[in-house]
Amino acid sequence: MLKVGVTGNIGSGKTTVCRMFESLGVPVIYADQVGRDLLEQDKTLRQEIVLLLGEQSYHEEKADRAFIAAQVFGHPERLAALNELIHPRVQQSVQIWFDSLPKETPYAIEEAALLIESGGYRLLDRLILVSAPEPIRIQRVMDRDGVLRHQVLSRMKHQLDEESKRLFCDFVIDNDGDALLLPQVWHLHQILSRS
Repeated sequence: MLKVGVTGNIGSGKTTVCRMFESLGVPVIYADQVGRDLLEQDKTLRQEIVLLLGEQSYHEEKADRAFIAAQVFGHPERLAALNELIHPRVQQSVQIWFDSLPKETPYAIEEAALLIESGGYRLLDRLILVSAPEPIRIQRVMDRDGVLRHQVLSRMKHQLDEESKRLFCDFVIDNDGDALLLPQVWHLHQILSRS
């Protein structure tokens, strides 16, 4: 079974592309959801985050993601420390998931924005980049999350630029709003199913 990563910067359309792969019967795991689940369920991780960021990181047994984000964005050393706590656990969970799939599965997908930045791409056989121009990505995130332009730009600063990501990727899906996504996904599905 091929382990395939789908990556791209915020607002590129990774989730939309992965939903299309799912509709074709491809198993997909979403690293962000795994991370959110770990924030809630991993008691050791919770203790480490409280030590790093303070008691306010959790409220009534739930992670206060807005507080956590406010503590790390704009503070590169805290963000790096948080990522060092979370990313290895996410990767371990993802690898357990891959290993649990039936051996006859042609390929399965991990969706994650930071596959390259975290080094997680090294555990994968193929990497797909979902690409979209920055102005389109900014507008998508503003519309989706109800945030202001400067907030989106602040998040974008923590991601490797798209051109650098292209160097790591085997395939690129163009999601600029003009190119149709489904034919691109179908084409890659045909290639990956035969690999």
